[in-house]
Amino acid sequence: MKPSISVIIAIFNRKDELFELLQSLSFQTDKDFEVIIVDDGSSVNLHPTVDLFKESLHIRYFRKPNSGPGLSRNYGAQHAQNNWLVFVDSDVIVEKDYIENIKKDLLAAPCDAFGGADKAHRGFNLMQKAISYSMTSVFTTGGVRGSKKAVTRFQPRSFNMGVRKTAFEQVGGFSEMRIGEDPDLSMTLWEHGFTTAFFDNIGVYHKRRTDFGKFSKQVYQFGCARPILNQRHPKYVKISFAFPSLFLIGYILGFVEYYFFYNGLILMMYGLYTMLVFFHAMYKTRNISIAAMAIIATYIQMFSYGWGFLESWIKLNILRMSPEEAFPKHFYRT
Repeated sequence: MKPSISVIIAIFNRKDELFELLQSLSFQTDKDFEVIIVDDGSSVNLHPTVDLFKESLHIRYFRKPNSGPGLSRNYGAQHAQNNWLVFVDSDVIVEKDYIENIKKDLLAAPCDAFGGADKAHRGFNLMQKAISYSMTSVFTTGGVRGSKKAVTRFQPRSFNMGVRKTAFEQVGGFSEMRIGEDPDLSMTLWEHGFTTAFFDNIGVYHKRRTDFGKFSKQVYQFGCARPILNQRHPKYVKISFAFPSLFLIGYILGFVEYYFFYNGLILMMYGLYTMLVFFHAMYKTRNISIAAMAIIATYIQMFSYGWGFLESWIKLNILRMSPEEAFPKHFYRT
């Protein structure tokens, strides 16, 4: 069946970012797609922004009480008229051949779900570019997000994710998880025998967080979610998921070694790691300021994610708390 596409955008506030995303969609070389906006109880009026694109896009707007991104995407999927659901976050920009390439890729490499890379736009500020580097670097846990070579079995993420509508409906869509709902869906699809693919020509420009404080809180929540996902999908647990926690513990042990045993071997290893991150970021971005900020972003990512993972693992496996009891804000209850 020829792929037909419904682009679904779940959004909470973010009016300016919505404008940039819709503008990029309006420039598509392939105009044959629909856009579904699901306003997840925003406190600002998004109608004027949506109305600006009524002539250039086949667009529909729905407003509902706040429920979190996953269930809002499910709401949008219920109203989709096409056979492929493409989910993008409201803080991304797509290239003009995004829809065209998706259709070409689906015909060339049939699958049930797909995803693509995220990258930094040349117009992003230095901090956004540094955070983007950290989240896609081979020296962090983000390497699989930006390179097809790093992918074994790809887990599409909701910032840039397509799912066949029949498969989406069969597995029940996104779960009640507020954080980690996209890898949860990917693994649920696998468990039902569906296939996923990585398309390397449909990358999106992902703004992410605009300051280190917000970035730290975000990746901490990601870290908390991973042991919950491990519990829900034990077949797909990997030892690499614990790497940021081991990185954090090793850093602490390095100071213990230095101050109590007068040996700086462990800290020297972290120094080498820091140099590798700097020169790799310098090579990738060609900017010394971004490379310096990338070191900060990388350590924030590793420490915050590692702490969240460690806290969650202890609560679930040592204290024997249920995920809903340990992290009630990670779940939406109807």
